[in-house]
Amino acid sequence: MSKVEDFLTKAEEQEIIEAIRLAEQNTSGEIRVHLEKTTDKEPLERAREVFRFLKMNETEQQNGVLFYVAVDNRKFSILGDKGIDIAVPDDFWDSVKNNVITAFKDGNYTQGLKEGILETGAKLKQYFPYQKDDKNELPDSISLS
Repeated sequence: MSKVEDFLTKAEEQEIIEAIRLAEQNTSGEIRVHLEKTTDKEPLERAREVFRFLKMNETEQQNGVLFYVAVDNRKFSILGDKGIDIAVPDDFWDSVKNNVITAFKDGNYTQGLKEGILETGAKLKQYFPYQKDDKNELPDSISLS
């Protein structure tokens, strides 16, 4: 792949953004997707750096979630903020991560991200339900580097 921008078409980007919007209708959690060409780091370590860079650690309830993908390396990680980590069981992310990775292995990147995002929204609803005065604290757009 020559550029990270080529990983998803514009239509696929819009599908993922719509999945974020739908997922966030169920929860006060804030979901972002970050794509970059490559990383030399472990995906979870790099996701932590990106999480801070995107100021996702500054949400009021500390309930941000990052879907991180290093496109050329085929590395993926999902990271929740400390408010989520305190509230949920240790295996909370396992099914989301496994479903996304399974879709990725089949080359279904858009579908994997969409399903992972929607599952995240449904799972977070139990711990961080949407309140009518909730505001969208983070952009729904996909970040690239």
